[in-house]
Amino acid sequence: MKNGKVAFIGTGVMGASIVKHLLQAEYEVAVYTRTKVKAEPLVEAGAVWAETVGEVVTGADLIFTMVGYPTDVEEVYFGEGGIFANGKAGQVVIDMTTSSPALAKQIAEQAAMLKMASIDAPVSGGDVGAKNGTLSIMCGGEEQVFDKILPVLSVFGKQIVYQGVAGAGQHTKMCNQIAIATNMIGVCEALAYAEHAGLEAETVLASISSGAAGSWSLSNLAPRMLQGDFEPGFYVKHFFKDINIALREAEAMQLALPGLQLARDMYDKLVLQGYSDKGTQALYKSYS
Repeated sequence: MKNGKVAFIGTGVMGASIVKHLLQAEYEVAVYTRTKVKAEPLVEAGAVWAETVGEVVTGADLIFTMVGYPTDVEEVYFGEGGIFANGKAGQVVIDMTTSSPALAKQIAEQAAMLKMASIDAPVSGGDVGAKNGTLSIMCGGEEQVFDKILPVLSVFGKQIVYQGVAGAGQHTKMCNQIAIATNMIGVCEALAYAEHAGLEAETVLASISSGAAGSWSLSNLAPRMLQGDFEPGFYVKHFFKDINIALREAEAMQLALPGLQLARDMYDKLVLQGYSDKGTQALYKSYS
């Protein structure tokens, strides 16, 4: 797959950085996104702009998708002008959107019918991981297909793990989001406590971020909270979507997740307050 042709659909906060890594690794990349202006820096860097999904898919060996919601995934794959209407046998589709495990299975089944291959490969690491090429990538699908595309994933990922059959990558991402959701509450409450106790919050961070309380959110997002920087590394609206997917999956398994439900209620309030397009660290505003 080295120097193969790649199609990339969705060049948002994380997708744009991933495309840059692929270009730097000398892959030929065609891009499509609904808002063309978002892709202009990538075109200047060497990517080829496509006017439609059908156009970007044509001639590609690998087709990456990284869009917003499961409904967007459905449209991109199953829509009249979508991937499956324009793809061809032998192509591999890799959905990096955090979406539902059931939808990942549907994509895999349709891909197999068309003699294409599919991997669900949601990621974790936020804008920092995307920029640094150190994303954690959780993969579901046929293992031989995973092995085939692993060199490409390694261009922008560091921890790349095959989790099992189609949908397993999405289930693993739900585990990731569950852990982050309740951890984010803890990070916010730790900082709020420090400030109310009259401590220097930055100094407190120096102590607790390297101890047993350490976490990615504490190291990367807590400093942003203290600086009043709530710009997105990962959108509140997308995290809220992920939490709802996880809760629906848990309900189907008859599994109660009270911590995740609390996080859902708190992020619901943020959405209602108009913070949908801010970063997940905006939860800190709940304590101000």
